Amino acid sequence: MSRGFEPGDKVSSFELPNANSQVIQATISLESIVTDVGAIIVFTCNHCPYVIGNESRIESIAHKARLNGIGFVGINSNDPINYPTDNWDSMTIRAEKMSYAYLHDASQQIAKNWGAERTPEFYLIDHNNILRYRGRLDDSPKDPSLATTNELNDAIDAILNGETPSVQRTDSIGCSVKWKV
Repeated sequence: MSRGFEPGDKVSSFELPNANSQVIQATISLESIVTDVGAIIVFTCNHCPYVIGNESRIESIAHKARLNGIGFVGINSNDPINYPTDNWDSMTIRAEKMSYAYLHDASQQIAKNWGAERTPEFYLIDHNNILRYRGRLDDSPKDPSLATTNELNDAIDAILNGETPSVQRTDSIGCSVKWKV
């Protein structure tokens, strides 16, 4: 499989159904979340212990994004047949605890196009849909007190300051995307 978009690439658009009824729109496109600053897209799911263990940290990043005028959305691309905890009904239940849109990539085409490999995996794009950072939150997904890096946070700060992130690519740490067979 292709590694998808890498820093410096212009990302492709998407339009996907939204499982979070607190976010009014039934479908959400990339264009609707990208602001004049940019957007963060996180490939996530319902069952991965790395996602579950970092839910509060992901919410913190979503909050920081909103405070700074950056769009934020989660996308679940896992196979809902072999992983029923990632089906639409389970997504709508999980979304009740989210402050952001939670999109369903049922065909898995968006994950394939973007090259999503793990959950969680973060993509920070600028206002021109150019990928500026891709990868992990930091180097300690299981215990935030042990983190020695803050790559996503640092990349956000760089974008807000009109700079290029010093670290633009890291490998995500988490569960693999559950592909359909």
